[in-house]
Amino acid sequence: MEMESMASAIGVSVAVLRFLLCFVATIPVSFFHRLVPGGPTARHLYAALTGALLSYISFGFSSNLHFLVPMLISYASMIIYRKRCGVISFLSAMGYLIGCHVYYMSGDAWKEGGIDATGSLMVITLKVISCAINYNDGLLKEEDLRESQKKNRLLKLPNLIEYIGYCLCCGSHFAGPVYEVKDYLDWTERKGIWTKSEKGTPSPFLATLKALLQAGFCMGLYLYLVPSHPLSRFSEPIYQEWGFVQRLSYQYMSGFTARWKYYFIWSISEASLIISGLGFSGWTNSPSPKPLWDRAKNVDVLGVEFAKSSVELPLVWNIQVSTWLRHYVYDRLVQKGKKAGFLQLLATQTVSAVWHGLYPGYMIFFVQSALMIAGSRAIYRWQQSVPPNIKKIFMLMNFAYTLLVLNYSCVGFMVLNFNETLAAYGSVYYIGTIIPVVLILLGNIIKPKPIRSKIQKQKFTFKEKIPITYPLTTIGWEYIYRHQ
Repeated sequence: MEMESMASAIGVSVAVLRFLLCFVATIPVSFFHRLVPGGPTARHLYAALTGALLSYISFGFSSNLHFLVPMLISYASMIIYRKRCGVISFLSAMGYLIGCHVYYMSGDAWKEGGIDATGSLMVITLKVISCAINYNDGLLKEEDLRESQKKNRLLKLPNLIEYIGYCLCCGSHFAGPVYEVKDYLDWTERKGIWTKSEKGTPSPFLATLKALLQAGFCMGLYLYLVPSHPLSRFSEPIYQEWGFVQRLSYQYMSGFTARWKYYFIWSISEASLIISGLGFSGWTNSPSPKPLWDRAKNVDVLGVEFAKSSVELPLVWNIQVSTWLRHYVYDRLVQKGKKAGFLQLLATQTVSAVWHGLYPGYMIFFVQSALMIAGSRAIYRWQQSVPPNIKKIFMLMNFAYTLLVLNYSCVGFMVLNFNETLAAYGSVYYIGTIIPVVLILLGNIIKPKPIRSKIQKQKFTFKEKIPITYPLTTIGWEYIYRHQ
């Protein structure tokens, strides 16, 4: 009865309240991981058992059974058929996730404010796939590998306790962020950057406090905005009575409002990973070194809201999943010695859409994303070929274009239904689809003349704008490859 009254007071279901309590509990649970006595084995057991317990309390016993299916199939493939374990893991884990999405209709549940275990299963899916692919990479010659493959490959199979600890670590599977199994093993065994050094042990408390304050602000703003911007408004008669500008403004505010919920969730998961110590990613190169916690970072709020171009968005939104997509999908679709193109980008976005669920709104959103990024590239190319005084106009154009097309596109991600998505897009005359397509076509017709001297001078400008600690994600890397 107490849970029901609490849930009613904050306007959520009992299931969502239970999830939120368990989700916030990952912070103290992760902190106590630092204090577990008995060495690495005890820490692996603690990570596995606490993760399983939080899953049980939040979703029920069946959730752990669901998690075990892709985990055990992938682990068995690594034992039995190492040469193809990456492919087996990818197909089986993604296939099982899609089946769960369809069976539980998870998108509809999330849209209505419900919750189920498929969100956590999404994170576990990425973890087991990357583990199997990295173990597969351990068979390949080092000279044939990319830098990320050399860093993350596994020469030795983790034992079952290590593997389960990695998958469920202290509830980190609730909302991510995704991290590499090699980093998890080094952290648990206090190796690599977690080895004690003359710089001392980094204190996580200030960074954790910052993440918690950000989470509180994001949730407060979301609760303030959401009552006046419900998704149901898109199908109400009053929306149809509005003019073009008001409809477009409402689409912007709907997307803006929805993002703060994700900012809150990722800020809590960031705090959890930081306080455990796993979020530590090294020290700054300054006279007084400061600890960096970028392994835990999944979003840069201001970076998203003030992105100068669509190409920058994957650098600042769902950062660790974007990194995963680059390492395990995008890079592996590019043949050695060849450049990536729009098809590789589209294929990567399609995998991302399927991972989210087989809803038309997801598919449309990620196809829109590919168009949005390609259109932004066209503006950028023109921007690089004009005099400095005109360049600012193109920069402003790219910013406005990103703002418009992003919030138009994300309506599909929010409403999910095919007819509702098309109706919302049609209500503003498909402006967010037509503009990217026109820019892509014009980009192929009006090709700017390359100015080699300027490009050489600006070769490191873009890199300097991105902190070196940010993971250069799927499209961020291609930004550098294609535009410099």
